[in-house]
Amino acid sequence: MGETRQDFYRLNNADGTQQAFHARAAAARDAVFGRRVFVRGVVEVSNYCRQNCHYCAMRRDNRQLARYRLAADELADLIIHHRPASMTDIDIQAGEDPVAVREVVLPLVRELHRHTDLGITLCLGTLTPPEYDELREAGGHYYVLKIETGEAQHYRFIEAPGTLAERVEAIRYLASTGWKVSSGLIVGLPGQTAEILTQSLQLLTTLPLAGGSVSPFVAGEQTPFVNAPNGCIEQTLNCVAWMRLAAPHWLIPAVSAMKLVSENGYVRAFQAGANLATINFTPRNVRADYPIYKRDRVIMDEERVLSAIEQAGCQPSRISVAEHLRNGISTAPVS
Repeated sequence: MGETRQDFYRLNNADGTQQAFHARAAAARDAVFGRRVFVRGVVEVSNYCRQNCHYCAMRRDNRQLARYRLAADELADLIIHHRPASMTDIDIQAGEDPVAVREVVLPLVRELHRHTDLGITLCLGTLTPPEYDELREAGGHYYVLKIETGEAQHYRFIEAPGTLAERVEAIRYLASTGWKVSSGLIVGLPGQTAEILTQSLQLLTTLPLAGGSVSPFVAGEQTPFVNAPNGCIEQTLNCVAWMRLAAPHWLIPAVSAMKLVSENGYVRAFQAGANLATINFTPRNVRADYPIYKRDRVIMDEERVLSAIEQAGCQPSRISVAEHLRNGISTAPVS
């Protein structure tokens, strides 16, 4: 890509190098996608989690969190009959909760597959191969399984699920069985060095992915990292641009945490090459109980999402992620 590791971390606004880097990334996106941004909705169906990640407030040891599982039939009615007009895909998300997979997600996916043409994304953590297979047969298209960090010792330090090797193996299994897969990382995690961040980005490019994400670290309440500083938005956006230039065909989201750490961070993500936005469609009565970071969340509703896309000079896509991926884009590792 022309940027050495040293160059990547030296980018800044003062001398214009960062702006030029982001502009190159946006141009790389435009060459593949035009200025179209995919718009999906997310429903967070359960906040039960069997994992104990140090960076996530839904960790199983957080006894102060009121746990919930939503009902599949109520969610189906909400999504089928009351979804925002701009939404072409739905992201069904939960803590790592096998009960929710069986009792909520599977019946919900079947209903949505039967009654809508929505692309169906799932973000449910590390499951067993038969569970992945059943979800795929039910109608799932796209699976999000983030590595968060690409260095094995650091992965253990942050108490991410299982081991890094197991996470990578799961990603490879998903891709080999017909799923389109996205992974990603967190910028600014405690213990993260420039070397680890670079290693994490490079690991992602070796995996059979259709997408990748970058989120700034946000210190979560009721977590061991509660007093750690938030991740740097500039470094986060530089990673978005790096990822776009490394993998022009990837789906790369702007994430709400960017707006949490910087008022204009979400819009700037599109200007750095992102091409996916997410409307929070979780019922209002439980949104605060899904604290990936903290209860005081930035909720991206349809109006906020469409406004950000327009501010960035982009337009909402008229086709779904699933339809785009069916057109046969390559998910081979980046050379």
